[in-house]
Amino acid sequence: MGGERGILLFAHGSRDVRWREPVEAVARRIGERDPAAQVACAYLELVEPDLPTAAAQMVAGGARSVRVVPLFLGMGKHLREDLPLLLEQLRTAHPAVDFSLRKAVGEEPELIDLMARIALAQG
Repeated sequence: MGGERGILLFAHGSRDVRWREPVEAVARRIGERDPAAQVACAYLELVEPDLPTAAAQMVAGGARSVRVVPLFLGMGKHLREDLPLLLEQLRTAHPAVDFSLRKAVGEEPELIDLMARIALAQG
């Protein structure tokens, strides 16, 4: 079932199939919290679907706005150079859709605080 709002989780990718589990868990949790939004995962390399494929599926499902959320800890080369080019390609391919980009989740103060609390936790 499609929705007009899409959330596209963008991660690096790995040949190890278990690597995807936390990314897909985030997607499931988003779907639980907001069933009206379309949620999908996309990967830079080594794993399908890539960003253009996932975005096209989301648009075909009725998305009119898509928020790309990079599940990276920091703004490395992929986010500074590769992702802006991919976003321009998406905007060209789907001019009627509003694509927006969040900063890397690892730069969000809430996640920094959570990682610090996990590191300090006894156990």
